[in-house]
Amino acid sequence: MTTSLLASSPQGQPASPAGGSMLGALVPFILVFVIFYLLIIMPQRKRQKKHQGMVEALKAGDRIVTTGGIFGTVMGVQKDRLELKISANVKIDITKSSVAVILEGQQGQTE
Repeated sequence: MTTSLLASSPQGQPASPAGGSMLGALVPFILVFVIFYLLIIMPQRKRQKKHQGMVEALKAGDRIVTTGGIFGTVMGVQKDRLELKISANVKIDITKSSVAVILEGQQGQTE
């Protein structure tokens, strides 16, 4: 008796497997996606554009810190990488995306 009550609607007709309109079932998913977009995706895009602008503005003589924690002075800028002077006779090439911070107020100084 209990299973027959659960399987039928109050009007005595069998319950539909969808349980209502398709739009009603999609509303929570759409709402979750909108919240996810506003809280995660949009701020990440803003940070990414800001970082890309910062990297594109790099020039020789700028002091930077890489994501690996290496301090150095930009000696040359190429299309996809930077030549970084990290010590008196030590120069390395790094990708532009590995720049974490441009140190302000110390530009143009060499070590």
